[in-house]
Amino acid sequence: MVWLVIVLFAFIFQIATILLLEFRNPGKTVAWILILFLVPLVGFVLYYFVARDYKSRRRLRRSGSRLFQEMKARLWEQADIVDRLDKMRNRDFAGQERLFSLLTHLSESPITGCNETRILSSGEEAFPAMLAAMEEAHDHIHIEFYIFRHDGIGTRFKEVMIRKAREGVKVRLVCDGLGSHRLARIFVSELKAAGVEVYFFLPPLIAFLDRRVNYRNHRKIIVVDGTVGFLGGLNVGDDYLGLYKKMGYWRDTHLQIRGDAVYFLQNTFLGDWQLASGQRIYDRDLFPEHHCTGQEQAQILTSGPDQHWNAIQEMCFGAVSVAKRRIWITTPYFIPDASIYAGLKTAAVSGVEVIVIIPGRSDSRLVKLASLSYVEELMQAGVQFYEYGKGFVHAKVMIVDDLLASVGTANLDMRSFFCNFELTALLFDPKPISGLAQDFERDLADSRRIPLQEFARRPRRQKAAELLARLLSPLL
Repeated sequence: MVWLVIVLFAFIFQIATILLLEFRNPGKTVAWILILFLVPLVGFVLYYFVARDYKSRRRLRRSGSRLFQEMKARLWEQADIVDRLDKMRNRDFAGQERLFSLLTHLSESPITGCNETRILSSGEEAFPAMLAAMEEAHDHIHIEFYIFRHDGIGTRFKEVMIRKAREGVKVRLVCDGLGSHRLARIFVSELKAAGVEVYFFLPPLIAFLDRRVNYRNHRKIIVVDGTVGFLGGLNVGDDYLGLYKKMGYWRDTHLQIRGDAVYFLQNTFLGDWQLASGQRIYDRDLFPEHHCTGQEQAQILTSGPDQHWNAIQEMCFGAVSVAKRRIWITTPYFIPDASIYAGLKTAAVSGVEVIVIIPGRSDSRLVKLASLSYVEELMQAGVQFYEYGKGFVHAKVMIVDDLLASVGTANLDMRSFFCNFELTALLFDPKPISGLAQDFERDLADSRRIPLQEFARRPRRQKAAELLARLLSPLL
């Protein structure tokens, strides 16, 4: 009897602890309590090591902000900053005071007006562009990826990094400790021997001991000489070239940028470099003056658990809420939080064309089940869902009217919104928006629309699995 009381008290203590610490996030609270019911003691141990609030580490926020403030005056002087609504050349922004104010206050990266972008719609297109830019480097190459593999394309990147480092170019590489945990030691040793600086962001053991295993750096960045940058959905690996039979053809979207937005891509890398290496770099040569040739307006948005704002989630909600004609979304993982879910549902009911492309073939059964749990209710509101059938779609793209489009690293899921270090580019000019829309229409042609009546008749066993996955979805 005494042991039963002790066990009951311990269980109540565990539930009370989770309720006390997670009361601001009901979704996470439910997910952790469910895990606690399934595996009582193990669940609490997992919570202790995985669920720590990264934002409690205020020192990291202060150091990153200080570094940015030291460079801010110079960047604002050099860059063409769009600081008033009447400077927006996109006519669709007329009358969008609230959205413009939101975008200009969310991030330390402003909208800039002197850029030239190029959409790269596959690994076959993007990797040669990245490697060519790296070959032309004279001063520095900064590279950051969630996953970096020791395979064919990874070896090509390694060879260029080694060659440029031996030529005197400063080469810095950051990889996520968990995403790139399989990267061979000999691969890293060869890079370091040639003079390449390599650091891992939160290696698994350190992340586990420091209780930050749940926070991953999901960004993909290349900056060459401070003048050209790349970001998007691609990591470095042969699977992103469609060379893995399991996934087949790999559909992704990456972006090349020249111009003032690169300053803020560079600033993001330097902040991540400081977190990974402990090195605080403030070198004005990393931010050279640009000879402006492009006139596109663009903004680099970052979000992560070390920041005050969930900038990418706030941007998505703000953009969805002002849509009048269309919301087109491509995402490999669709697990929206309550606000985005409500925003999409309201837009569809209001007559906005809302189309979401998700993978027909997923790389995670649990995530796919969680995604499908949202589909029926949204389809009943008028949202159209398509499953991509040509291979695996990994692009993270959102197009709202002709107002704006986003390309980046963040999926439309709660992990990207609230846990990962993410990055996205907002594009406001007709040319890139039109290019992304054409890609979206081609993807639609390679996709199958999910019929509501057919989907509603799926087996009860699947519905139950979806429900369980949805309860866990805030942690996926």
